[in-house]
Amino acid sequence: MNNKKKTKILILGGTGFIGYHLIKKCVQIKWDVTTISKSIPLGEKFIKGVKYKKLDLKKFKNLKKIKKNYDYIVNSSGYINNNIKTKYKKDHFKILKNLVDHFKYSKIKSFLQIGSSAEYGGKKSPQFETAKCKPKSPYGRDKLNCTNYLIKAYKLFGFPSVIFRVYQAYGPMQDTNRLIPIVAKACYFNKKFDCSEGSQIRDFIYIDDIITSIIKALKTKKTNGQIFNIGSGKKVSIKFIINFTKNFYKKGIPIYGKIRLRKDESKAIYPNIDKSYYFFNLKPKKSLRINLLKTLKFYKKKYNCIN
Repeated sequence: MNNKKKTKILILGGTGFIGYHLIKKCVQIKWDVTTISKSIPLGEKFIKGVKYKKLDLKKFKNLKKIKKNYDYIVNSSGYINNNIKTKYKKDHFKILKNLVDHFKYSKIKSFLQIGSSAEYGGKKSPQFETAKCKPKSPYGRDKLNCTNYLIKAYKLFGFPSVIFRVYQAYGPMQDTNRLIPIVAKACYFNKKFDCSEGSQIRDFIYIDDIITSIIKALKTKKTNGQIFNIGSGKKVSIKFIINFTKNFYKKGIPIYGKIRLRKDESKAIYPNIDKSYYFFNLKPKKSLRINLLKTLKFYKKKYNCIN
């Protein structure tokens, strides 16, 4: 009889893109999973065996309902619409502070925060974790506030903080307001769609590679108190992504140059990932082309069901 105690993980934002895939992986490796989010998922996002909780964590008293016996915590919540400025930003930071206050004297081994490349602002690429950050967007400022608070908590009382600055994540089940799902839908239904000239250079990292890195980082104690860039290490233009999608569906009419770049938008945003490679061997398992094909096939199947 196997009496080995199950690893317990608490995931914030379990209905989001990264949260959903992390939950799925943790269930596969037989971890005990609890997730807290704004709503209980329905349909394909509901995963059997997961403890789903709906709590308003802005109110500290609600954290009394959360046990402190977790091995790991991952905060993948905090997507911010740049059109909604002050209120959402303050709420997310307040939630983080409440979480740290609640768990700071517990025995958790790691608290991993999903940050963003937006924390760097317009820093020249490749971007290093040691760079002085000057975020340009409310989203970037919010994420940086959280990062700074967690690093301070680690230094003051050893709170086991780990920060992942994630670049352009992609894969099946992504939010419909992201680049690849937007382009995939337009091409599948053979629509005209406006886009920039497509010359921006970005680093796209597949969701499975992000999840693998999270699991590895949680299990590695030496990652505590550290910030890591999470990318593929490969540079690619937005135009390549659009043309690849158009060629896959053999339809779609992109109108290049119709959308101007924002004044605060950098032409090239990509990371140096040497530190992540050194600490937990971050490297894509498969090529961008293979993972893009897998992603586009997912959306093709999804839209076939609609038709």
